[in-house]
Amino acid sequence: MKKVLHKGKDRGVAEHGWLHTRFSFSFAQYYNPEMMGFGALRVLNDDTIEPLFGFPDHPHNNMEIVSIIVSGEITHKDSAGGEGVVKEGEVQVMSAGTGVVHSEYNKHSKKLLQLFQIWILPKEQNIQPRYDQKKFSAEGRGNKFQLIVSGDEKDKNALYIHQDAFIYLIDLENGKKISCDLTKKGNGIYVLLVEGDVVVENERLEKRDALGIWDTNKIEITAEENSKLILFEVPMK
Repeated sequence: MKKVLHKGKDRGVAEHGWLHTRFSFSFAQYYNPEMMGFGALRVLNDDTIEPLFGFPDHPHNNMEIVSIIVSGEITHKDSAGGEGVVKEGEVQVMSAGTGVVHSEYNKHSKKLLQLFQIWILPKEQNIQPRYDQKKFSAEGRGNKFQLIVSGDEKDKNALYIHQDAFIYLIDLENGKKISCDLTKKGNGIYVLLVEGDVVVENERLEKRDALGIWDTNKIEITAEENSKLILFEVPMK
């Protein structure tokens, strides 16, 4: 087993007035050659967007883009015909493929929008762009792994992306222990602690800390207090 610990306080920072961001990996003006992603997980941004602001039309290609809405709601529209309002507790996915232009706005007049923006490299280039969104219940992740994004189209309760990758949410009660078996041999696991205090394979994580683990088939997580986590299983090559 190999591990790498990333402390939340060491993440990149951007403050644009309307946008407050923490970068787990190099992105835009934040560049750290030691933080270029984890396997196929290329971007993990912790974004807060002020009311009545957002990202105007901008292009992407050959990337699987996932947004997990923590609070507030985001209004999405893209050139491939995808559109929708994604609310707290919902997740959206967009396969940029051959190319797509999209916008993302917080159209609420008073509420902040908080989300995690995730980019995963696809397993094949130049696929047809697509968009989808789905709501996931909090009950579905109480002391268990809730699969929200999957590279297997047979996982009908999850959102599909074009990569052998899987994203889970977990709400773990104080004192509870949970183990995770990898879905695909050779993948690695990246655990982000959103809230709380946990021990993952003998490493203590506090709020917004993350741990990457590879060369293993299973990990164990123990909660030291009520905790919320996002777990990414991604190809390492």
